[in-house]
Amino acid sequence: MRRVARESVLKLLFEYSFLEEYNETTKELFLLDTSLTDDDRDYINETYKGVIDSIDSLKETISKYITGYTIERLYRSDLVVLEIALYELKQNKEPVAVIINEAVSLAKKFGTEKSGAFVNGVLGNIAKELK
Repeated sequence: MRRVARESVLKLLFEYSFLEEYNETTKELFLLDTSLTDDDRDYINETYKGVIDSIDSLKETISKYITGYTIERLYRSDLVVLEIALYELKQNKEPVAVIINEAVSLAKKFGTEKSGAFVNGVLGNIAKELK
């Protein structure tokens, strides 16, 4: 189930946001989840590594769309959700609406009461420009 895979990537990248290093051991623990399909496992591997490999450019793009904030002031979970969603938008493998909807769901689950609306607004503006 892709939602579980996205949550796994969020948790892995949340850890990365503190340690600033790729953690193969933690990733392997997430991949043991028996509810994951092979496609989900591929998604976790690809997205986790892909976001880390492009973290600087993702943050640079996000910073252009967060008026009144700096990257450092964002809630860490909101930033990680935005990084994942922006990476997915750039991969262009799923419809934009699905990516944004999933990101908003993650933000609501792991962020504050305002996170969903914030993430939706930022990604909506990014998506308009990426078209």
